[in-house]
Amino acid sequence: MDFYRHLGPMAIGSRLRALTARITEDAAQLYALYGSPLDPRWFPVVYVLAHQGPLPVGEIGRIIGHSHASVSQILKAMTKAGLATSERSAEDRRQRLARLTEAGHQAVDQMAPQRRDVSAAVDDILGAMSHDLWAALGEVEAILDRQSLYERVARRFHASPAGEVAVRDFEAGDGPAFERLNREWIDAYFEIEEQDLRYLQNPEATILEPGGQILMALHRGEVVGTCALIKMDDGGFELAKMAVTPSAQGLGIGALLGRAVIERARQLGAPRAFLESNRRLAPALQLYRKLGFVEVENQPSGYSRSDIQMEIRLNDRPASAS
Repeated sequence: MDFYRHLGPMAIGSRLRALTARITEDAAQLYALYGSPLDPRWFPVVYVLAHQGPLPVGEIGRIIGHSHASVSQILKAMTKAGLATSERSAEDRRQRLARLTEAGHQAVDQMAPQRRDVSAAVDDILGAMSHDLWAALGEVEAILDRQSLYERVARRFHASPAGEVAVRDFEAGDGPAFERLNREWIDAYFEIEEQDLRYLQNPEATILEPGGQILMALHRGEVVGTCALIKMDDGGFELAKMAVTPSAQGLGIGALLGRAVIERARQLGAPRAFLESNRRLAPALQLYRKLGFVEVENQPSGYSRSDIQMEIRLNDRPASAS
């Protein structure tokens, strides 16, 4: 644990997981010591069913703070062990109610000595502490209910230098940065193609003059990202040449650029935005889906690396990615 103490608050999640693993390992040995047929991970579900069952899966999850999938997995394992079963509710046939079997109830009764001894041992631990752990845990949970850890960090992120990101239109002299940013990611995954060179070596003539747009993202005044809209014959735009330099990735710049170019296409009256990509670029595809793009049937492409095509119908909907 010295490692986590050295890291301090930054490692709160890792330290709690390590402590949980330590207690879980002891719990498994204790269940074996007392000859219990239960898995320690089942205990919250077992306890709720023993005292409040039968119950729907969703209600069990709500009570113990587990996901529907987690409760379903536990019940599946308990059913296989003959300790639980489920049946359709008489009031709502769409709902299945989980309950303990007779063997399940016997297992709960068998745990009485174990619960007594574990409670006494935990009381010993808490009594030896200078702080009230139980009260502290409740306090932490109440504080996180008011505002999550993510929300607290995100507030600081947006107020920090990482939030100092601006997006502007392409300006004279941006050509070398536009080419460099795109070569970085293309060279990392693929090979530069003729279609790439056509746009990268003369973006003014091939993208801007035919009616397209290029946006540049700056972090602390330095160009770190870019994205283009290439005019299509049907009045739509192809979202292309999106790139963020590796040192600036993780600052949300891709999402910022994506929202900006979609809004620009909407302002220009485009009925849709289209893009081509490759399935190897999983983070990029995830971003596109968050922006509202959906996969469409592949059409002939000018890129050999293209194996997925996507589009978003604009229809005056606001773009979003979070």
